[in-house]
Amino acid sequence: MKVIRLGLFLLAILFACESQEKPKHILPENKMVEVLVDIHLQEGIASALPISYDSSQVLYTLLEKEIFLKHGVTDSVFTESMRYYLQYPQKMDELYTQVIDSLVVKESKPDSQEEF
Repeated sequence: MKVIRLGLFLLAILFACESQEKPKHILPENKMVEVLVDIHLQEGIASALPISYDSSQVLYTLLEKEIFLKHGVTDSVFTESMRYYLQYPQKMDELYTQVIDSLVVKESKPDSQEEF
């Protein structure tokens, strides 16, 4: 009985000490910021158009696919990256600080026309 308890205890310690390294398929922080900036810009464009909500959602889905193609990212990698970063609120806060800063810079330079 003691051997079983010891085994379970060691197994619990092993899982508790799991590595906190970032998985390889997670987007690096700078790439995540670039994708999020483009996503928020496209959301703004889609929501500002004088079309119904349902139509804007369809349009946004198409625009989102273009964003992923532009950045060479699949939607599943982006989703997994979001899940990963959301586990670390401090890191997510840092990412969104960069996203907001980038959006403010883009807003202050309305003459620059970037292709999405």
